[in-house]
Amino acid sequence: MQQRLPSRLDPPIGFAHRGARAHAQENTIDAFQLALRLGATGLESDVWVTSDGVAVLDHDGIVRRWGRKVPIADVRRDALPSHIPSVAEMLDACPGDFHFSVDIKDPRSIQPFIDALRDASPDIEERTWICHSDWTLVATWRSLTHAKLVDSTRLARIREGPERRATQLRDAGIEAINMHHTDWSGGLVTLFHRFDRYALAWDVQHDHFLDQILRMGVDGVFSDWVDRMVEALQRQYG
Repeated sequence: MQQRLPSRLDPPIGFAHRGARAHAQENTIDAFQLALRLGATGLESDVWVTSDGVAVLDHDGIVRRWGRKVPIADVRRDALPSHIPSVAEMLDACPGDFHFSVDIKDPRSIQPFIDALRDASPDIEERTWICHSDWTLVATWRSLTHAKLVDSTRLARIREGPERRATQLRDAGIEAINMHHTDWSGGLVTLFHRFDRYALAWDVQHDHFLDQILRMGVDGVFSDWVDRMVEALQRQYG
């Protein structure tokens, strides 16, 4: 068995992807509450902004109205389906000291999201991880928040190489990199740790892969299966 490499966080964060997605309707208050009851130490979702400036949690950013698909950006908050929560509603319904990871799908939502964090639960900002696939855009958000910023990417897209990317993230004040679990190796995790960057791994669904990625020393994992994720963290970290 592979020796477990050290994580920068002990234990790593167990993020429930879209809430307890394997156990309940994703991105709903019920799913987020269930994820915490199952033992998740982090919640994950995607942020969009409505036409009247409310930050809400949904994956696709599309709703059906009158038989057609409409972007959330074109719909007022009070016209959205009832299962789509605002950021403020989720934080009110899910008190606690969990971490909160969000993909900013519409860059226009960044300021409404930060405002919602500060209004609803100011202490969670320092436990919030803000992700986007363009790290140069993420770098422009550094002055807006003291939340952790995350480069969400794939290894194949890092044309300049991992060490150069780690340097760029450090210099830009971006604290973490999030890649698919198949992109990671123990050596890569160690490299980013050497630059004091957190290493996060997404789409980790099965016991074997959960154990494998945790032994690489990653600092957080994202899974639909909260029960499996919690059990794997217990196996590896006790």
